[in-house]
Amino acid sequence: MDDMLKEFVVEAMDLAVNVEENLLRLERDPENKETLNAVFRAFHTIKGGAGFMSLGALVSACHLTENLFDALRTGAAPVTPIAIEAALMASGFVADQLTELNNGGAAEDLPAMPAELEKILTDAIEGKASAPKAAAKPAAPVPAAAPAVAAASAAPAAAGANGADGLDWEGMYIAVVPEGTYTRSAPAPAAAASAAGQAVSEGVAAGVAALAEVHGEAAPAPAAAAVRARPERDDKAHAQPAKEESIRIDAVKLDALLEVAGESVQAANQAAVLLERLQQFKFEGQAASLMSALTETLERASRYSSELQRATLATRMQPVGRLFQKFPRLVRELAKDLGKEVELTIEGAETEVDRVVVDSLYDPLVHMLRNALDHGVESPDVRVAAGKPAKAYISLKAWQEANSVMIVLQDDGKGMDPVGLRKKAAEKGLISPSANMTDDESYQLVFLPGFSTKEVASSVSGRGVGMDVVKTAVEKNRGAIHIESALGKGTKFAIRLPIELSIVPTMLVSTSGALLALPMAVVQRVVELPEEFMEVGGAPVLKDQGRPLPVRTLAGALGYAPVSERVGIVVNAPQPYILAVEAVDGTADLVIKPMTAIAVEGITGTARSAEGDLVLVVGLSFLMDGCRGSVRMAA
Repeated sequence: MDDMLKEFVVEAMDLAVNVEENLLRLERDPENKETLNAVFRAFHTIKGGAGFMSLGALVSACHLTENLFDALRTGAAPVTPIAIEAALMASGFVADQLTELNNGGAAEDLPAMPAELEKILTDAIEGKASAPKAAAKPAAPVPAAAPAVAAASAAPAAAGANGADGLDWEGMYIAVVPEGTYTRSAPAPAAAASAAGQAVSEGVAAGVAALAEVHGEAAPAPAAAAVRARPERDDKAHAQPAKEESIRIDAVKLDALLEVAGESVQAANQAAVLLERLQQFKFEGQAASLMSALTETLERASRYSSELQRATLATRMQPVGRLFQKFPRLVRELAKDLGKEVELTIEGAETEVDRVVVDSLYDPLVHMLRNALDHGVESPDVRVAAGKPAKAYISLKAWQEANSVMIVLQDDGKGMDPVGLRKKAAEKGLISPSANMTDDESYQLVFLPGFSTKEVASSVSGRGVGMDVVKTAVEKNRGAIHIESALGKGTKFAIRLPIELSIVPTMLVSTSGALLALPMAVVQRVVELPEEFMEVGGAPVLKDQGRPLPVRTLAGALGYAPVSERVGIVVNAPQPYILAVEAVDGTADLVIKPMTAIAVEGITGTARSAEGDLVLVVGLSFLMDGCRGSVRMAA
């Protein structure tokens, strides 16, 4: 794919996503003229680029849809469900064509516009011509040589719009002036025969008007008609285009830049440590002045490297709204297929997170939405019988919390039954029938590969792979996922992710001779541990601010040799606890390198301290789960 076509595809795909969002908004608010105009402009822009790239099927689909929305926005036709459905089908076809091109498909191999899509668009255009029919002679058929699109567009045009010579001067004028600068005029009061022949479909004629037989008075001369019908120009609409303020950068180049920025910060930190050690010695004369100059230079280098790091990180941050805006249509279509009434609400779309996180969360969120619609949300009759509204609600929220981003998906469906989950897992041999599990641990069973509560797999869910994909993707991004549920009230999935992936604020700790880093996102405070603990059920417990919290050792959780651990870290997890370590060595922003060669439970990556020592980074998900690995399959 050449650079020009690639640039067109990227820009058109962004427009196509926005079109779907606007169409669903228009379905809820048919009188929103701003949304109507936005959809019209998007299809018009895609059509222009597709025409330049000789993409005939795209041009045809966008042209018909553009005609439809021109009629809708000018008031020649009302916004109806069939119009929205036709536009959504066109939007889907456009998105499919762009995806094919983006995946390397050749332009000449793209499929033509389906006949059913052309028919529903044409029917929507013709069916929305709301002017009353009269007793005048019907319009003459369009000549066979006219293009199919023009014929479909011009069919509803009324005979009364033509002059005495049988020519549609006004339509010809529309065809040659810039689009959007002229709107077909409404018929002036005239003789009864002329008025009876008016059935105008405004904006539908795309360039060639149909010829028709007319009985009535002659139309004014073309110039006079233009002067009479030209509307006032909208100065805002014809203002100079805004200056381009953004450029597209290859993601690989951006990642390489971030890598260099991170390494420069790490080098500056190491230089600062070496300088601090040098300053312990006594320098005199010229050596003292050189040390002073070196100190100032390194401080400046450290400051600039930190600013470079922050600026580079900012270029990778993207709003999660870019991801969320794809879901309203998915929910709408799936709810329709399942025969359920569901409304999706989105909050916090402006929350920013690392680009890699945004790109990798699409599939997990799709799986979660599909499960919420198929498993969680009841059918309207079941909801009404349970005293609930017939329409179910699913909310998708995002917000920033300290150094993390929270993404919460919640429904008001039937909830999850922990007893039923344990029973189903035991039947499938995933856990032992005698396993003693809490409700929170039971909810985690849904993440096991092969687990599903459905007896028969459907096209939506039931194969036992979806939620496993969710947990894998979240943990790959050094995140954690937690489930809360109540029978009859609904289920909430809460995903916690680092705002950015490469540089993470951490607390440095040591135990059993190992230097470790804990993400600051889960650290509440540091406490001193006593020699002896009170026990509950044989497990050590310590009161913290009036609440008893279980105490777990980091050495024991990671399989290290036991040591005397007298420093405790209160971990902010769904079930808070105290993590015992040997010593706390301070805090640091570390450049994290993922572990690819080997997999160690509880360890998500490595880093270098300011002194150059190797640091093992403890996984956020591991800490959120109480320093316990995932539920394992029974042997």
